[in-house]
Amino acid sequence: MKAEHEAVIDSYAHILPDSIREEVKRHLPSGISKSDLSKVMETIVATYNSTKISPGECVGLVSAESIGEPGTQMTLNTFHFAGVAEMNVTTGLPRIIEIFDARKELKTPMMEIFLKSTHNSIENVKQFATKIKETVLGELVSEYSLNIFDQVLKVKLNKAVLDDYNLPGKELVKFVKTKAKGFTIQSSDEEILFTKKGKAEDIKDLYNLKEKIKDIKILGIKGIKQVLPVRRGEEYIVLTSGTNLKDILALPEVDAIRTFSNDIYEIHAVLGIEAARETIINEVFRVIEAQGLNIDIRHIMLVADIMCATGEVRGITRYGVVKEKASVLARASFETPIKHLINAALEGEVDNLTSVVENVMINQPVPLGTGLPGLMTKMK
Repeated sequence: MKAEHEAVIDSYAHILPDSIREEVKRHLPSGISKSDLSKVMETIVATYNSTKISPGECVGLVSAESIGEPGTQMTLNTFHFAGVAEMNVTTGLPRIIEIFDARKELKTPMMEIFLKSTHNSIENVKQFATKIKETVLGELVSEYSLNIFDQVLKVKLNKAVLDDYNLPGKELVKFVKTKAKGFTIQSSDEEILFTKKGKAEDIKDLYNLKEKIKDIKILGIKGIKQVLPVRRGEEYIVLTSGTNLKDILALPEVDAIRTFSNDIYEIHAVLGIEAARETIINEVFRVIEAQGLNIDIRHIMLVADIMCATGEVRGITRYGVVKEKASVLARASFETPIKHLINAALEGEVDNLTSVVENVMINQPVPLGTGLPGLMTKMK
């Protein structure tokens, strides 16, 4: 890029942000004349200024309408992953509600795991997927038999499945030892026998043991219930049902920069509030794109900013963002008005009427647009 071109672009440093100037430098045709470049820059400045918002513009209302109107028409169809029944994913309006309410329990927690290029062959991906899937003892057992008179629980192992995982049956004993206190354990490659020590006080002990050992984790990463390797363009990625971001990111094969989970609280705990904000934006945008809607990303950014402004993730609900409004009347106008008004009266709260809702309620001009500037004069 010529020095004179760079000088022209940099002369707009006080008007245009760095990111826009850098983008112009990247996309500038090499043979452009200085006068043409000046015309281009003037057009960019005019476009940039037209996107700015005037002071007193009610951005919240514009965002609410821009998300709410297409959201009302959003179809509620559920999308299936290539016929795998276990991988149904919450999409459409239910997913958007889940994100904006900042729900802690997701209907379908999932991750997309990207691998480093050195590990990105079909064999490696299949191996990796098998390695991370949580395998519990219940999946390796073909039958249980209880002998109540002798107080013996006999667990017959599924040899074919054990061979698939390359696990000798005798190795399983070390996983079950801690859960089987009060029982002696004998094992072979075919079965494990649990015998009650001493006299049987309770018939339930055997049943409880049977239920307990079903859920013992033998292999894989806790929380990863299902795995599905899929091809995206040139590379393979692993989709999972269930999430465990912290342990997955620690694995050497994983590309930690691109791997993500759809659980906002988990991302906040592992990567911080900035990453949680980015996840809210990306997740909402993915739903909107999948539904073929067109919502400007800045509206979603505004909602994400409000949800993450305090450093914690808060939902747009009466327990989240609304609870922290300074105005008593604004809180009362949302839900449960009597409760808010009584609590405010008990605490002697003062409402300074700084926002919109409370001024509408008492029939005053709202602090927006022309109602924003106030007139101050010296009294004699």
